[in-house]
Amino acid sequence: MPKISQKGIAMPESPIRKLVPFAEKAKKAGKKVYHLNIGQPDIKTPELALDAIHNFSNKVVEYSHSAGFESYRKGLASYYQNLAIDVDYNDVMVTTGGSEALLFALNSCLDPGDEVIIPEPFYANYNGFSISAGVKVKPIATSINDGFALPAIEEFEKLITPKTKAILICNPGNPTGYLYSKKELETLRDIVIKYDLFLIADEVYREFAYDGNQHHSVLNIEGLGQNAIVIDSTSKRYSMCGIRVGCIVSKNKEVMTTALKFAQARLSPPTFGQIAGEAALKTPKSYFQEVSSEYVSRRDVLIEGLNKIEGVICPKPKGAFYAIAQLPIDDADKFAQWLLEDFDFNGETVMVAPAAGFYATPNTGVNQVRIAYVLNKESLKAAIKILDEALKVYPGRTI
Repeated sequence: MPKISQKGIAMPESPIRKLVPFAEKAKKAGKKVYHLNIGQPDIKTPELALDAIHNFSNKVVEYSHSAGFESYRKGLASYYQNLAIDVDYNDVMVTTGGSEALLFALNSCLDPGDEVIIPEPFYANYNGFSISAGVKVKPIATSINDGFALPAIEEFEKLITPKTKAILICNPGNPTGYLYSKKELETLRDIVIKYDLFLIADEVYREFAYDGNQHHSVLNIEGLGQNAIVIDSTSKRYSMCGIRVGCIVSKNKEVMTTALKFAQARLSPPTFGQIAGEAALKTPKSYFQEVSSEYVSRRDVLIEGLNKIEGVICPKPKGAFYAIAQLPIDDADKFAQWLLEDFDFNGETVMVAPAAGFYATPNTGVNQVRIAYVLNKESLKAAIKILDEALKVYPGRTI
């Protein structure tokens, strides 16, 4: 019998989705499941994006240019320019979600066996993308005790080898909600310039920076022009994850020319996704103000409620809509499965994402979970109550 590849064997399961069969079974058994495991917002998609799809009148759904419709790329360039990010539409290439943008970046900038340094915990699919590109992830530890702040420059330098080609960050962060300061980004600039590395920044949660904090793009950091690559997406910004449209942005012409070759190999990004994405660019600022305000209120409900539970530690996120919570348990994988299989509170339970899958270092984050505060406040309050009751009776409780 033919054997599958070692790459396929090494490909990790998603910590976000691997418990789906248990959730489906729980629902079939009559339990209500509160989904805190995945960043699927319940915020409405802007009507003008949906209307653009409904009003599509062409008789043929054609391929677009491999880099995306020129009109959409010009619209994206204008969007960035309004954020004081000086890019031309030729610095922007449309992709099938932010995921493909990151794959293109890794394949354009790193060879098989090269290394990318990523502060952990990090978005779990970075592992999968790196394996797909044949790239080795070198994690650099951050701590829940200081809210997952950027490690000292010396810690980065300890990890840099001749194989190191890039540093990858998510800002604001998934799964931590950490927001990098301008000073921290300047520290990263100094490292990548000193060692001639790329700085790849996943900025898909740019609009969601809270408490008066400002998001700083790597494209705005002086001296980073040829080193910086931004990964972006419509998914979370406009609450339309299923559209599957993102982009890669860089002023490095060699990077963009190389990425285009990978784009040509898959022909074109989704036509309807681009139509919706281009229309969404006309979304008024009030939309983001309302959405951001809603996420802040949800965050506050979640963080306050979790930190009232005995033994729980959960730093307050500064952005995005995720939080990492450390629980008084032996193993988050076991706990998450137990919640779905063996526990309910008044016929209800919760689904969380075990955080170990967001770390590359073995046996790290085993008592932590990622929670997405994408449900309304009443649902979040109910979920917190369920977690509180569950932790009182969980067999693997550690306090």
